[in-house]
Amino acid sequence: MWTSVSRVIRSRGCYDANRAKGVHVFRFLASMGVPALQVLPGELSCRFIRRCSSNSLLLLKDHFKGKSFRVKCSKDLGKITSSSKLCAVRDFYGLEKPKLLRCYCRPAERGNERIFEDEQGRSVHSIAPNGQTSATVNNALPNSIEEEAWDLLRASMVYYCGNPIGTIAANDPNDSSILNYDQVFIRDFIPSGIAFLLKGEYDIVRNFLLHTLQLQSWEKTMDCYSPGQGLMPASFKVRTVPLENDENATEDVLDPDFGEAAIGRVAPVDSGLWWIILLRAYGKCSGDLSLLERIDVQTGMKMILKLCLADGFDMFPTLLVTDGSCMIDRRMGIHGHPLEIQALFYSALLCAREMLAPEEASIDLITALNSRLLALSFHIREYYWIDVKKLNEIYRYKTEEYSYEAINKFNIYPDQIPPWLVDWMPSKGGYLIGNLQPAHMDFRFFSLGNLWSIVSSLATTDQSHAILDLIEAKWEDLVANMPLKICYPALEGQEWRIITGGDPKNTPWSYHNAGSWPTLLWQLAVASVKMKRPEIAENAIKVAERRIAGDKWPEYYDTKRGGFIGKQARLFQTWSIAGYLVAKLLVANPEAAKMLITIEDTELLSAFSSILSANPRRKRSRKGAVKQSYIV
Repeated sequence: MWTSVSRVIRSRGCYDANRAKGVHVFRFLASMGVPALQVLPGELSCRFIRRCSSNSLLLLKDHFKGKSFRVKCSKDLGKITSSSKLCAVRDFYGLEKPKLLRCYCRPAERGNERIFEDEQGRSVHSIAPNGQTSATVNNALPNSIEEEAWDLLRASMVYYCGNPIGTIAANDPNDSSILNYDQVFIRDFIPSGIAFLLKGEYDIVRNFLLHTLQLQSWEKTMDCYSPGQGLMPASFKVRTVPLENDENATEDVLDPDFGEAAIGRVAPVDSGLWWIILLRAYGKCSGDLSLLERIDVQTGMKMILKLCLADGFDMFPTLLVTDGSCMIDRRMGIHGHPLEIQALFYSALLCAREMLAPEEASIDLITALNSRLLALSFHIREYYWIDVKKLNEIYRYKTEEYSYEAINKFNIYPDQIPPWLVDWMPSKGGYLIGNLQPAHMDFRFFSLGNLWSIVSSLATTDQSHAILDLIEAKWEDLVANMPLKICYPALEGQEWRIITGGDPKNTPWSYHNAGSWPTLLWQLAVASVKMKRPEIAENAIKVAERRIAGDKWPEYYDTKRGGFIGKQARLFQTWSIAGYLVAKLLVANPEAAKMLITIEDTELLSAFSSILSANPRRKRSRKGAVKQSYIV
């Protein structure tokens, strides 16, 4: 059976060059008497993934600089993996001898797997326990909500060449309008991946990490423009397509979306950051450090970091992004420096620093990484934090200050303080605001950004406790009938029309405009467990359990208290299911949360404290200027 790792590239303009190189390789292999491999020009390729620390058999991909070839695997592949003929192939490419070569083209033995077509002609994979059919599973009544959730999570698994590679976004059999909910989204898979790691099922996470890494290096173009190489896709789809020259044969193809087809055509900034976070979690949970040491994994991680750390016009250490580039993927006024991106950015930097191989080529990158961590942590803690005391300070701000010693550095006008905040802010507690730009503070409370600031230690210990204090104090606003509000409060009236453009999906108290999202339960659990306050997560889980299974695991809930299933919410939403499972597993085993938690960097804090104490109001200097400088 012919298969390919990646999307078929059908550009006729480069076909002749591909043909020439493909024939050249094929003749070489044939001359060595290697019948188990055939290389045909025109389609991508390397179907071989090695389980060792090197990248030596990302075979043809590097040699042909992104040109596309397909590799056919025969039943006799095992005969050549240790033969001198394979060594000859290795010598031809200048590659080291592999420790183990494994072909993923042949489907794994799965006697209980069922593959069928739905009404739209889509291939659906389903695993039924103990030889049951999928229909039997659907009709069986699980003994608990957890069992039902696991059955649904496994039913959402996507297979590539017979191996699990991810989970689709939603798996509602009664929904005829699928849009892109039948794809594997990078951010959506994170709670699924964590759930499988906690369950000891590592293969699906490993496969996901490696295959999305392969997609990273693809050419990405929209209207003749190509973004940075380190960009990860927002999602991908496994398609089964017929072979061009054989009507009776098919192949699996990975078809990624980097934002070219997304609503609004926005590139997913958070995908690469989540990928790094999941990579670290995989290594800590599975103990498989060989994956982290692979050259292709190290290279992919560096590409993401270089893209994020690239020089620009911005004076701030925060990452500048456009609207809709994260979980809130529609126009909601979060362009600029949204907290969610900064928290994930900080977390990814810390995770990457742990995993980067100590080598001379990485010294400059690690230096830039440490410098950015230092400035970013101070910037967020100092300027994004809001509580009653800070609110009163902003209320008394002087404006139009022109000096290096200005207190109101961003020229925030006190009149920007919204009336709802004055009454809403509790006397005990605080939070990190949603966004900060010149003359603008977004005072909305964004749940994911605040929770991940706790998990990543971007927030201080006191600030982390204060955020949880605020969640408890404002439980009826943020949790109510279903955890957890994606943000608070909703944009309404003229403000909603101006900021969202009158988006009919983001109406007040719906979807991204202060809707309630059950998937956020797992981030709340990690933050609560880290701060040794698991009762917060336990109470939220109890609220969710009252209705989430009976409501068929919706994507989100509407109304101010989360009383209605969202008007356009998908049912059997995978990350709602996985978020619940991860929350339950972490509350039951708090030690497992360590794979996601990053501890406050005392060395960086000490260094920054020394700088401030020595010269808290440093002025710019022409001599010995640092290459990159940020307003802190």
